[in-house]
Amino acid sequence: MTLESGDELPTVGVGTWDIGGKTVKEAVRAGLDAGYTHVDTAEGYHNEAEIGDVLADYERDDLWLTSKVLPKHLTYDALIESCEASLDKLGTDHLDLYLVHWPNPAVSIRETMNAMATLKERGLVKNVGVSNFSAYQLSCAQHVSDVPIAVNQIEYHPWFQRPDLVDYCRETDTVLEAAAPLARTDVFGDEVVRELAETYDKSPAQIVLKWAVENDVVVLPKSSSPEHVESNLELFDWELDAGDHARLDERDRNHPVYDTPANDWTGDDYGIHE
Repeated sequence: MTLESGDELPTVGVGTWDIGGKTVKEAVRAGLDAGYTHVDTAEGYHNEAEIGDVLADYERDDLWLTSKVLPKHLTYDALIESCEASLDKLGTDHLDLYLVHWPNPAVSIRETMNAMATLKERGLVKNVGVSNFSAYQLSCAQHVSDVPIAVNQIEYHPWFQRPDLVDYCRETDTVLEAAAPLARTDVFGDEVVRELAETYDKSPAQIVLKWAVENDVVVLPKSSSPEHVESNLELFDWELDAGDHARLDERDRNHPVYDTPANDWTGDDYGIHE
């Protein structure tokens, strides 16, 4: 996927949400050994140091590395410090993509994007993006940002297709990445997904990921199983029949698994709890 900067964002990445320690090391190593060149992590995943240990054994210039800043760190100084800390843990001098993990209404988006511009000017990040932004939030960020917002990483899968948001991202040349592209395995129970997996002799995960990739969406599947990590990359020597693809298009039920209409403000991620 070509970004506005001209950089090529790999279509499939190793997702690392909710895994750490030995498990995340095994998953990332399995992915890189299988041919992945894209690893997605975040400050809030608390696994950057473990991932950095693995990355040290590979050629950095061959990899695309994404991390994200927590919403409680979106003020100018805190964002700069968070990025520098992530770079230190990951053992690299730059990120290929750095994302605002969630919008935070308690912090000026102008201040946040000014910090992102500084990071890009310093060469600490090559591309800037956001995550979990609505069309309204994205348009506001685009209006005040001095650097292009290359990516919006959102929850996206057959049960939660978000056509209005997808259309806005397309109109503004904002590349879409699918967080939780497998609906955290919920979509494996979908009758059409199961039927197509049998028809194509593929796993349910491969069917769902292929559908998203055919929709020009970058996918970031997460698995703690090295075997599943490897199989999730096997998406490029086959295709879904147009009719079968359309059947998955029709599975939308506006059903999020994590990006619900209201956020939980009681936790520490946003930094605005009492």
